[in-house]
Amino acid sequence: MAKTSTRSKSSPTFKCSECGWSTIKWVGRCGECQAWGTVEEVGVVSARTVAAAKVAHPAKPIAQIDGSEAAFRPSGVSELDRVLGGGLVPAAAILLAGEPGVGKSTLLLDVAAKAAQTGLRVLYLTGEESAAQVKSRAERINAIADTLYLAAETDLALALGQIQEIDPQLLILDSVQTFSSAEVDGAAGGVSQVREVAASIINAAKTRAMSTIMVGHVTKEGSVAGPRLLEHLVDVVCQFDGEKHSRLRILRALKNRYGATDEVGCFDLNEDGIESLTDPSKLFVTRTRNPVPGTCITVTLEGRRPLVAEVQTLLSRSNAPAARRATSGLDAARAQMVVAVLQARAHMDLSSMDSYIATVGGVKIAEPASDLACALALASSMNEFPLPQDFVAFGEVGLAGEVRQVPEISRRITEAQRLGFSFAMAPATPEPLKNIPDGIRVFQVENIAQALDIAFTQRQKPAR
Repeated sequence: MAKTSTRSKSSPTFKCSECGWSTIKWVGRCGECQAWGTVEEVGVVSARTVAAAKVAHPAKPIAQIDGSEAAFRPSGVSELDRVLGGGLVPAAAILLAGEPGVGKSTLLLDVAAKAAQTGLRVLYLTGEESAAQVKSRAERINAIADTLYLAAETDLALALGQIQEIDPQLLILDSVQTFSSAEVDGAAGGVSQVREVAASIINAAKTRAMSTIMVGHVTKEGSVAGPRLLEHLVDVVCQFDGEKHSRLRILRALKNRYGATDEVGCFDLNEDGIESLTDPSKLFVTRTRNPVPGTCITVTLEGRRPLVAEVQTLLSRSNAPAARRATSGLDAARAQMVVAVLQARAHMDLSSMDSYIATVGGVKIAEPASDLACALALASSMNEFPLPQDFVAFGEVGLAGEVRQVPEISRRITEAQRLGFSFAMAPATPEPLKNIPDGIRVFQVENIAQALDIAFTQRQKPAR
């Protein structure tokens, strides 16, 4: 058997224990993450080639590959299946990241129990809590199942032993930063340890056709902690977000080798556990008996999912030289821009008025489609004229006062009609809208002046 040529090269290497940045000489400060005192010598690096090995599994024509081995199987949690693209895939490695206290462990314990109730054999390895603590939480959220196995381990070798003993179909590792290997230098959570733990667990998942979900910590900026290689090793990277004072939790896929990354899952975190929200709009809309000035309903998109949310505004006479502009749940810069457009294009005197703009239920609206609802809510508060309760508005407002198009107009209108709204205001489109359901009347506007005229002079409500 012919061998390739061999070359070796050795040189001392220094690496940062925080981010993995390497250099050929020692420095006191990391050149990547700017941390002090984290650069340490890791020995020498040898670059060499090896002889070609005998192939155990020869390559096949792609048409002859059995695709049933990568078929989805439901996890029992509908919102997780939506984000993953249909469910859990055998041998898939999933990384779930989120801030401390957002509910990652609660979500995965619920997933473990629901998956076990569907007949899967599930192993939950915890390195952050004792088995008794996890059992206590499982009893509180009713996450007990006969085929759900629990073990508290922090040693990688013992974790692999548990996997060999139980032979699970679903493995949950909470969290990857708490496990360490005695074969690798460094403390748990370091770059080398995280790389070794992740690689070993993923190798076990691939060889056993075992679906694996690993919990990952995040940095203060909100990104996944540890080496970037960790995100490249796994098949799916999910982000679990939510405000601590709000019950809403949103699951997003940042990377997905088995499906799209534009789906989101919504969950309700309460004292009894965590529940999937198939219709989360009820958390974001306040239903009152009588309409109140200063409120307007909009339809925003989270990925491909339309969500109905309420924008509330309050205007009060300012006693300070400069009026105050306070926002919550909306982009502050865009909210101030909408106020400026109303003053310049709609001739509304807001310079001496303090404005307070917020969303209901702690939802965060990032897309510009909420501009029109924000403008109408401010005008409603200014004129003390309430908008109809069966009215929704969405559209981007430009500095020239024009109302620009937004994506998925028909999808937003369909969602509004499904929830009982009968009057919608949307941006004007060059061609007529298609697939508009019956029972809702759509007004298409070109600028903010036209939108205000329709909203506050059309006294007749459309028939349901």
